Amino acid sequence: MKKKEKNIPYGSTPLASKVKDPAAVYRSIKVLPLVKDFNYAEFKKIADKAHFTQSEWAALLHVSERTLQRYAKNNAVFAPINAERALQIAHLITEGKRTFGKSEMFYQWIKSNPYMLEGTLSFDSLTTAYGIQMILTQLTRIQHGILA
Repeated sequence: MKKKEKNIPYGSTPLASKVKDPAAVYRSIKVLPLVKDFNYAEFKKIADKAHFTQSEWAALLHVSERTLQRYAKNNAVFAPINAERALQIAHLITEGKRTFGKSEMFYQWIKSNPYMLEGTLSFDSLTTAYGIQMILTQLTRIQHGILA
């Protein structure tokens, strides 16, 4: 003779009360400004971390020094292409600081035209997205002990 199976509601068994999903861990993340909201005040925060002159920043962002001065005067919003480049360089500076310990050392390193497997890098590498990616690649290699 078969035993009658009881209908036990879900969650009332001893096993179900012991098995629980782990609590979700939420971490706060730093919110980057939207490219459309990137004004001179946001740029100034990045520029203060870097050891680039105003003329170097102008060359990196493909704008004139006078345009940067106007942006500073009016706290103007940057064009999206310039804002994106500034945010890429901010990320690069963070990685450079992580690699070398100080942003001054990163600045000296990039000014020394370092050699890498694909050729040499230079300060002019910062003027293109491809060049920035090449510098990030080299910084990652240095972090992992691959110096060539």
